[in-house]
Amino acid sequence: MIHKKMEEAINKQINAEMYSAYLYLAMAAYFEANDQPGFASWMKVQYQEELTHSLKFFNYVHERGGKVVLTAIEAPQQTWDSPLHAFEETLKHEEYVTSLINDLVDTAIEVRDHTTNSFLQWYLDEQVEEEATASNILAQLKMLRESKDSLYLLDKELGLRVFVDATQEK
Repeated sequence: MIHKKMEEAINKQINAEMYSAYLYLAMAAYFEANDQPGFASWMKVQYQEELTHSLKFFNYVHERGGKVVLTAIEAPQQTWDSPLHAFEETLKHEEYVTSLINDLVDTAIEVRDHTTNSFLQWYLDEQVEEEATASNILAQLKMLRESKDSLYLLDKELGLRVFVDATQEK
């Protein structure tokens, strides 16, 4: 049985993961509206990843005998000044999510929930990847700045990304 404090914290994290999905879908809409289909596609894959992250938490709570309580999802920002700005916000958001996962690990340690602590290790590793990927794209955007040709090529490159449900891997 999952500790009540841990259950409450994971329920908050489910909401945070759903917000992340919503944010990335808003970014996809922004890029679509600005005729950048590759960036939009990349964000749609991010959206799918965040949904699977929330579902992994959802299933975990039930597997441990807890109760999932869904709450309202805050509306995300709708526009950004540029792709650079959007990816600055993406990195900032992923760093925030990392802090939330770290807080969950702290709670698991506090309540001596070793099973949940083990479960959360996947998310810690995932956040390293999420931050590194956002940081890499941000660095590329900073290098190309106002170059329309380079932005076009990066848009094409990002459009090649496909969704892989990493939550199914161990």
